[in-house]
Amino acid sequence: MSRAQLIEMARHNLAHAKAGTIEQEPEVMRVPVSNYFDPDRWRLEIDRVFKRMPLMLALTCEMSGPGDYRALEAVGMPVLLVRGGDGEVRAFVNMCSHRGSQIVREGTGNAKRFPCPYHAWTYDQLGDLVSVYASEDFGEIDKSCNGLTKLPVIERAGLIWVVLNPASTLDLEAFLSDYDQILAHFGFEHWHLFERRTIAGPNWKIAYDGYMDLYHLPILHRESFGAQMPNQALYYPWGPHQRVSSPDPSLAEMEDLPEEEWSEAHLMSGVWTIFPHVSIASFDGGGGRSVMISQLFPGESPGESITVQNYVMENEPDEEQAAAATEQFTLLEYVVREEDYATGLRQQKALRTGAKSHVMFGRNEGGGHRFHRWLDKLLEADDDQLNELFLHGERWGR
Repeated sequence: MSRAQLIEMARHNLAHAKAGTIEQEPEVMRVPVSNYFDPDRWRLEIDRVFKRMPLMLALTCEMSGPGDYRALEAVGMPVLLVRGGDGEVRAFVNMCSHRGSQIVREGTGNAKRFPCPYHAWTYDQLGDLVSVYASEDFGEIDKSCNGLTKLPVIERAGLIWVVLNPASTLDLEAFLSDYDQILAHFGFEHWHLFERRTIAGPNWKIAYDGYMDLYHLPILHRESFGAQMPNQALYYPWGPHQRVSSPDPSLAEMEDLPEEEWSEAHLMSGVWTIFPHVSIASFDGGGGRSVMISQLFPGESPGESITVQNYVMENEPDEEQAAAATEQFTLLEYVVREEDYATGLRQQKALRTGAKSHVMFGRNEGGGHRFHRWLDKLLEADDDQLNELFLHGERWGR
């Protein structure tokens, strides 16, 4: 069914390419400029979006074997992801039950046991407390009640999502809105994580607006890669998540072929955004297909963000391909840091002057319309209402 949707999207795209048209929103949307810097709203976004929504924190391919783990910090929360001997990924707060020390330093590895570096309390891959150092001196405790604090986690399409609230009642399957079935066509669980870099940027919404904006490509990026890029976009929603692509005349090359021969790489082109903080942008590289998976997190204040760029390749490269991949990755990092985010940092300074009350999203910028509408809904709704919104939200082709 999901491949049929890809075919349907391709035909929809090609029809627009032939007609020279795009779908447009009914009217221009206006968003208050204060939404980008008001500290009260920013704190609400941290609490009701980033500490409430499932966040994509890891790739299956970087921790595919039993005992593989990744420790990281997300929005101030130390997180430990571990794949158990049963193949399941579990997520925990990276915090010892004794005195709260972080158990594992940030990074990846493989382990059967996780001893706390402070007092050697030790946990297994299931998060259970299995050993208390000098227990005869410490005093009697029930180890079964003092394991690591679990976090909700789901693994789909070679990606791993975690909710940073241990008491969350969100329906993770509903949140995915069947989008994972489409993303599964990448086959990320079998890809190769080539490199990871981190970039500082502006307010997270200024950065996220750019993920869905093709209107700026031939202007802002004219000196790097955008001179011949299209400025028109088609948007395909699955709940709060969206695919962004341009009308693509080259799809006509497949039009007369049997559908089973349509290239999946071609069908999966474009930018795939995962609400609230991920962009997956496809590229052609010397080692085959590659993507930049960008993870966007708010920083320490409304005017700051951090983006983790994951350069992921379909095949593990040889020496020549690795050199080409490094060159491409360096260009992409430069474009985001020196063009997108440098512009965004200047933009937010201008917004704070109060000279304008609103920013605008044109009828051609439907992705921004949907993103800001969803964000407003999330700030208002409780978990039960959110589950309903996800279950009955817009899905392309339905």
